[in-house]
Amino acid sequence: MDLTQDSWSGSEEGAAALLSTIIRQRSVSGDPAGQIAVIETVLRAVRTLVPDVRCEADLDGPHPWALLTTDAAGPAGRLLFACHVDTVPVGPTADWSIDPFGGEIADGLVHGRGASDMKAGVVASAAALVEACRREAPAALLLTSDEEIGCLGAAAARDAVRELAPRAVVIPEATRNRAHLGHRGALWLRVVSRGRAAHGSTPELGVNAIARLVDLTVRARTELPLAEDPYLGPETCNLGTLRGGTATNIVPDHAEAHLDHRTVGDGSEILSWWQRQPEADEVSVTTRLPAVKTDADDPWVAQRAPAAEPVRYFTDASVLAPVLPGVPVLIWGPGDPARMHAVDENVPVAELEHAIRTFCGLVR
Repeated sequence: MDLTQDSWSGSEEGAAALLSTIIRQRSVSGDPAGQIAVIETVLRAVRTLVPDVRCEADLDGPHPWALLTTDAAGPAGRLLFACHVDTVPVGPTADWSIDPFGGEIADGLVHGRGASDMKAGVVASAAALVEACRREAPAALLLTSDEEIGCLGAAAARDAVRELAPRAVVIPEATRNRAHLGHRGALWLRVVSRGRAAHGSTPELGVNAIARLVDLTVRARTELPLAEDPYLGPETCNLGTLRGGTATNIVPDHAEAHLDHRTVGDGSEILSWWQRQPEADEVSVTTRLPAVKTDADDPWVAQRAPAAEPVRYFTDASVLAPVLPGVPVLIWGPGDPARMHAVDENVPVAELEHAIRTFCGLVR
């Protein structure tokens, strides 16, 4: 697709076409090349309309990112839109009724992996940046990679964001275009239990590592110290994977579990509990992201009529908010959270257009 002004005008009319284009670019987490392709497509589309937009980027590192900014300054400060360009895998394509990378536009929907999470938000934010450039308003667009596997692109870009010093941040994840004030953090752990191998006919001569780890994970369901926050809600624990053993007739001497905790604090009590358990021979942190909670009394936030509840997922805000103390961060964008990571993911064109109008209104 030729990204000329005929196909992308920074307007509602051209937005669905640009969204279709970047859906067709496979940008699964962990694949820098695919994510760079999306970043470069968005940059090219913006520069088609506003050639002088500034860009600071690292596209050569393992977790690429780009920061597009206007030259304008103003007393209200700069508004930053922060978007990730990566997606989760599609899973078995046979489960999909449409091509997950087709970017089909039909029946008022744009279809494909990443439509809701969060390429529609990327396009709406790009349109807002074009509007800001045209109106000489202070705004910026951060494009990050590998958010789905721990906000790694945002972590790589955080020094540039700190130096930018925005007055407010919008994370355009799928919220049905309703502003939300935050979300829980994430603590992902790898817990290893070791045993002693033996013949399956004489299990009494071995120590079954899987059995030890199963006992531990069952006990965690009632003993794990999970806290609760009045706004963010309760902490949770999900046993994501459990692996061990080499053959049916061998007592397994190694087993490991990967656990996903959604936290309201720093997760230190949860981590300490796992480390104290006798069956846990090794505990390592694979992802640790803090919770995010913006003050509802902030004057800029109060004007946005934020929702009373947080979003359920984590975002790049977990990395960006700590380097921007006191700066309000809103999770706010087009798409249905129920369609995120789902088979036959899609986003209504009307929601994309609504987000463009809203975001352009913010930069004005």
